[in-house]
Amino acid sequence: MDTSGFMGGLYRLFDWISKMALLNLLWIFFTVLGLGLFGFFPATAAMFAVMRKWIYGEEDIPVIRTFWTSYKREFIKSNLLGGIILAAGIVLCVDFLFIQNVADESLSLLYAPLLILVFLFVSMAFYVIPMFVHYDMKIGQVIKNSFFVMILNPVSTFSMVVGTFGICFALSYAPPIAILFSGNLIALIVMKFSSKSFDKVHAKSQMFLQEQ
Repeated sequence: MDTSGFMGGLYRLFDWISKMALLNLLWIFFTVLGLGLFGFFPATAAMFAVMRKWIYGEEDIPVIRTFWTSYKREFIKSNLLGGIILAAGIVLCVDFLFIQNVADESLSLLYAPLLILVFLFVSMAFYVIPMFVHYDMKIGQVIKNSFFVMILNPVSTFSMVVGTFGICFALSYAPPIAILFSGNLIALIVMKFSSKSFDKVHAKSQMFLQEQ
């Protein structure tokens, strides 16, 4: 089919929309297939793996097969990574709620530092899955490097946070649309800015090595 001109542009637009919708449906289906909690992280990693290929120009990949391959391959490892992040998040939330409601003034002094720690943790979490699918690393390395990339790229980090909460806010007014466009839009924004951050860090590391 001729993909030039107005009709070609329209075809590419609808093709992109249909692939995005398919990806979101796969994400929801395989999350449910994994009994929710155990399916969420592998399905999310698989969605980001597909999105990464699209961002780097592999637009004609078989979406279902690519998703399924990544889901199977990373099922255990992604659940281990997700379990660590989830456990750390729960601990921080419990600590935050405890300090927020405690009557002891000495403990209330920890409120601001803990709030900063929560913000850093949330910001770092945006890089964890992109780092996981972008590099072949151990879980500890994924978490450590996600923190460093987050610190080195404040603009991208801020853009991801604002973009994600913006999508969630917009979808709160149209919940039915979330079936086709929710996780995929968040993955697009997060993976796009993460890829730029990874490329920037890689370029800086190459320059540093050349100077040695």
